[in-house]
Amino acid sequence: MAPAVNGHLAILASIPLSFVAVTALMRLIKKQQNNPSLPPGPVPLPLLGSVLSINAKEPWLTYTEWCAAYGDLIFVRNLDEEMVVINSQHIAEALLDKRSRIYSDRPHLATLEPYGLSINFAFLGYGDEWRLCRRLFHQTFRPESAIKFFPMQIRRVREMVVNLIDDPQHYYDHFATFSLSVVMSTVYDYNISARDDPVVQTVINALVPGLTLLTPERALMLKTFPFLLKLPDWCWGSSIKRDARSSTERVNQMADVPFQYVQQHMADSSFVAQSSMVAENLRRMEAQEETSKPAFRNALRKAATTAIIASYETTAANMMVFVLAMVLYPDVQKRAQAELDSVIGRDRLPTFEDRASLPYIDAVVRETFRWQPVVPLGVPHATSSDDVYDGYFIPKGAIITYNTWGITRDERRYPDASRFMPERFIDVNGALTSDDPAQYIFGLGRRICPGRYTADASAWSAIATMLATLDVSSAKDDQGKVISFTPTFIPGVVRCPAVFPCSISARSHIHSDVVDGWRTAEF
Repeated sequence: MAPAVNGHLAILASIPLSFVAVTALMRLIKKQQNNPSLPPGPVPLPLLGSVLSINAKEPWLTYTEWCAAYGDLIFVRNLDEEMVVINSQHIAEALLDKRSRIYSDRPHLATLEPYGLSINFAFLGYGDEWRLCRRLFHQTFRPESAIKFFPMQIRRVREMVVNLIDDPQHYYDHFATFSLSVVMSTVYDYNISARDDPVVQTVINALVPGLTLLTPERALMLKTFPFLLKLPDWCWGSSIKRDARSSTERVNQMADVPFQYVQQHMADSSFVAQSSMVAENLRRMEAQEETSKPAFRNALRKAATTAIIASYETTAANMMVFVLAMVLYPDVQKRAQAELDSVIGRDRLPTFEDRASLPYIDAVVRETFRWQPVVPLGVPHATSSDDVYDGYFIPKGAIITYNTWGITRDERRYPDASRFMPERFIDVNGALTSDDPAQYIFGLGRRICPGRYTADASAWSAIATMLATLDVSSAKDDQGKVISFTPTFIPGVVRCPAVFPCSISARSHIHSDVVDGWRTAEF
């Protein structure tokens, strides 16, 4: 008798479950009938979606290939994630700019919190904390404020040139020092020593392994298998947890050391009043109510650290791209140097006042941004509500990926796109065209990079000064033969050329006494 009773109970219990399942199915069907179709895209596999079809290390290559098959707006399903890939600047502006209210959120990245990189406010969701961080950042780096950094940027880039002449083999280290020296000056009023600066080493120790580990495949792994962060240290597979713990410690040290430097100097009455983002806002914080100070201080710490993270690899990576281009395209270097010699001569170095008179130098900067974009997919956005664009349905919570790489490889816009050709930005009259990659490589909408004006100025000053003072060419072996190489790139959040063989030396008119003068001069 008992089995029969249990059977009846099972039937009764299954009725509400069946009702729930049928109701959910009917809602799904109704939703699909009422909503426009999703954008076109690859047919997903059950459960897995299209994850096996995507180049895990360089997904932008896959998205660019799919653009040819499916168009400028693509829908992709990866496991349980819905993603919309934008392959057009026009569509990106239409959505990220003109509908920024919907497209300004961020997706959850499973690697941020465990690795200590949630301190980067660029990854924060769209809310009050992000607005406060953004406001603090914008006050320092808006266009009117960024102009006051010009003299410091010129001074720092000339220090970099001296280091390149003295020690050309470690050119990447000098690029990293330059990029950090600019941001450390503006954010903390900290003057980096020429070489082996302890704060620089703290930043490099935190970011080099951290940003390398912050890959899409690791984020997907942690999202799918979150228990990996809870394994005991002795267990197989616990290396991810140990890496995360170590990364968090290094990132916190990177955030705290320069912040404490500012506080100590502010407390020392023998020092003159500092003018930096952190010092100015700490003074401003003193006038606030006690209850609001912790949130303000935390936002300031995040804004300051974000400036370091954003500047460190992107500026150095752009310098690496530029040097790589000069090695592979020596005629570009000759034309750029001819313009500099003709316009400003050889008796002085370029300054920002010369920029308008040097269109080809600006074209070189633009092509450096376009040729090998260092952030080929930008930082993903997320939709905060459903939307319809051009007849296609874009669901709430979808990851919006802006394929910068695909835009730079559009042969209709950039013929022979894989070639470094600054001439593409010069019109028949020798003037710059209206096409400027800076309009899209720094992002769009409310999440556009707030430090883009300072970043652009750093790139221009570095490229113009290096062209005026240095010759960059292929490296040669002991027999005088050119050392051939195939460029390789380090994957991660930022795509940077790996160190390659090259020769960097002072131009013929730059004599040793001139360099000695730069070492001691106050620019």
